Amino acid sequence: MNTEWISDLASLAKTGNFSQAAAQNNISQSAFSRRIKALENWVGTDLIDRSSHPVKLTGAGKQMLEAGQQALSRIETERAQIRESLSRPDKYVVTFAAQHSIGWRFFPAWMQAFEVAFGPILSRLRADDLPNCIADLRRGEVDFVISYESAYATCVEVSPALQSLKIGIDQLVPVCKPDGDGAPMFRLEAEADATIPYLQYSPSAPIGWHVAPILKARNVLPRLVPIYENSMAGALRIRARDGLGVAWLPWSMVQQDVESGLLTRAAMEDWAVDVEIRLHRLSQNSNPVVRDIWHFLSNRRDQYLI
Repeated sequence: MNTEWISDLASLAKTGNFSQAAAQNNISQSAFSRRIKALENWVGTDLIDRSSHPVKLTGAGKQMLEAGQQALSRIETERAQIRESLSRPDKYVVTFAAQHSIGWRFFPAWMQAFEVAFGPILSRLRADDLPNCIADLRRGEVDFVISYESAYATCVEVSPALQSLKIGIDQLVPVCKPDGDGAPMFRLEAEADATIPYLQYSPSAPIGWHVAPILKARNVLPRLVPIYENSMAGALRIRARDGLGVAWLPWSMVQQDVESGLLTRAAMEDWAVDVEIRLHRLSQNSNPVVRDIWHFLSNRRDQYLI
């Protein structure tokens, strides 16, 4: 895939017009159209709704644009950090790995607060599925892993070799798109025979493990009709904002959407799942910067920082 295709898609989403988007990218309209088509062929589905005027992105197009922009942003960040670390070889780059949804809004805010309290550090973040993060930690490729943990599910087993520390709290909240009156399009507390389209996490995604017990306890599973599945909360958020169903999403991720009216709670607050945000490290990691960070956080009463 050519990374320029993501820029093409962003231009088309902004202008809604092929000729204007092509002009922005300094190429002919025919060449621009070929590049958009090449991206669609690569993905395997239509990304543009060409029947509307102005043209719009399909649900798949929105998902691909968001994922592509996040990937390009990460690449640029990694490039900048690598160049900085090479220019300052005496400075160690602390590498964090986190579940995608933690990296969305919690981590940037937490890192900013941490550096205010601890002092500036060189750092980078890998956002990935949790099993991959843990594997990277055990191989020594990252220094810390950040995950969700709850009373319903333990996603990272703590041991003498793998230490854990609480650094934040969040909630997984059932949300959906509001109707014209601002009420939820789908209500979990509706009549017992009412079915609800469900945007669910993949079975292998640990974030979904925290939600499954409450669905069983509330006997709502028979009413939920799965229509979309993904391991990434960000992908479910897009579908929820499009009005396709209900999803349990981190409050830190959707708070702005709820406050702006793009999403609303699909049930009362007691349907939310409380989760801890925990920092994990291998006790054998002897790097002085890593040990100083761990000691600093372990001895703070206000470990949350934010």
